[in-house]
Amino acid sequence: MEKEEKLDELEEIDHFPFIEGKIVDLCARNSKHLEVYTRWKNDPIVRQYARNVMPRSLDEQKKSSERTQGRMPEFISFEIWHKKDKKPLGIIGLGWINWVNGWANAFIHIGEKEYWNKNVATEATEMLVEYAFNELNLNKLHGGVAVKNVGSWSVAEKIGFELEGIGKEEMYVNGEYLNNKTFRLLKEDWQKRKEKENKFDREG
Repeated sequence: MEKEEKLDELEEIDHFPFIEGKIVDLCARNSKHLEVYTRWKNDPIVRQYARNVMPRSLDEQKKSSERTQGRMPEFISFEIWHKKDKKPLGIIGLGWINWVNGWANAFIHIGEKEYWNKNVATEATEMLVEYAFNELNLNKLHGGVAVKNVGSWSVAEKIGFELEGIGKEEMYVNGEYLNNKTFRLLKEDWQKRKEKENKFDREG
């Protein structure tokens, strides 16, 4: 019993929110959770639309978590931490960041399946978008989602991402080629949407 209490205390000490939300916080990725990350990467259900087609070892996960020093990063990622349940749920971030032209690819990976369709992805993505536009001063976010991955593209549409195009048979999943939806979100469009939401709340 005492050991479990000490573990809980350690988890709380290791929890450093970078962006705070209502349900989840976005935190720096925790080296103590690499085994959990590796489990997510290898889970047959979780990985199918993430296109993790090769097994990921713990050593490989450790190497991929090491930061590149001395230059602006091309990838920024966060651990999604559930505030009430005190556990990591997944990874979210920005990839292939183009600092000159101001755009990046937004990605999210919810590894704990029991938290799918629980508004976790929506809140985490909203926080990521605000971070990208307000703190990093990026101008455009984009992302691709398989047409059968309804949960992911529903979140994108809910937040305000617009369909930019459909790539014909761009993903091979479970024995079939799937179309891929490409979404975009411009900073200007996001700001207008936030202004409308704030106005509605004030007039409420």
